Amino acid sequence: MSDGARKASTKSTFHFLAGLSSGITSAFLLQPIDLLKTRVQQRTSPSTPHPHGTSALRLALAEIRSAPHLLPALWRGAVPSALRTGFGSAIYFTSLNSIRHRLSSPVLANANNHSSTLPKLSHIANLTSGAVARSFAGFILMPLTVLKVRYESTLYHYNSLPRAALDIYRHEGLRGFFAGFGATAIRDAPYAGLYILFYEQSKKHLSNVYMDKSGNGGATTINFASAIFSGVVCSAISNPFDAVKTRIQLQPDGYRNMVHAAKRMVTEEGLRSLMDGLGLRMGRKAASNALVWTVYEELIRRAEGSFRKKGLAGGEKEVGKL
Repeated sequence: MSDGARKASTKSTFHFLAGLSSGITSAFLLQPIDLLKTRVQQRTSPSTPHPHGTSALRLALAEIRSAPHLLPALWRGAVPSALRTGFGSAIYFTSLNSIRHRLSSPVLANANNHSSTLPKLSHIANLTSGAVARSFAGFILMPLTVLKVRYESTLYHYNSLPRAALDIYRHEGLRGFFAGFGATAIRDAPYAGLYILFYEQSKKHLSNVYMDKSGNGGATTINFASAIFSGVVCSAISNPFDAVKTRIQLQPDGYRNMVHAAKRMVTEEGLRSLMDGLGLRMGRKAASNALVWTVYEELIRRAEGSFRKKGLAGGEKEVGKL
């Protein structure tokens, strides 16, 4: 293997591991918020009015408090959530890095790097790279997404992941593992594309204000603040698709596809049903993105710094031989 190929392979490995570790950490820490969001968005019975807003949140909290053991109840679904978010982040960041390097412009690459470890792209390239990478990761991890949502709801009582997978396969076949993919893709692709765009622009503007000429001045803080801002804005834009996706994954017989689910929700419950769980999702996404992206960029920054030091050390040895 050539030095260039080995370096590219090592970099991809670091992106995968950085995404995996940051994804698992955020998923485990924020699982209670994700659990509450799923409970707020689910509908337990077609014959009873579905609560919204604070009423739905109070009901979900009451259900959790009534459980025999509070902590296991709050972290129900943590295993499929950590697997899905961890490997999803790993695949997403690895593919995103590859796509961005292919689309990067030499002119932009030589521009001021502000607080980012990522290649510099145009607005359209940022939108495209984020959307493609997120859709790819979402499709691969879709079975775990379905398992996660069902674990978190009160409509299913699975005791293990293998048993849950077997139950889905027996009753719904392979297509059951991809329930709600259309709504998920329409939610995730624009979300990820807009997120990358807002994230990079926010970092650029904040870096111009807070970073000094030497390039120092709180890169981690800038990345953290940019991730929170981008997560909140993109969550608000994409929440209707998230609410529809959850209904399809929990009750595929009652909500056959994205269009049917959206029409039924609006007809029976009003437009506000499409915004169920918005506050929880905004809070969860803001915290999750802040953790994932800050940890990811910091790990990559340290890894690339180590590569540079090794490269310089190798170069000095070669000069010494001469």
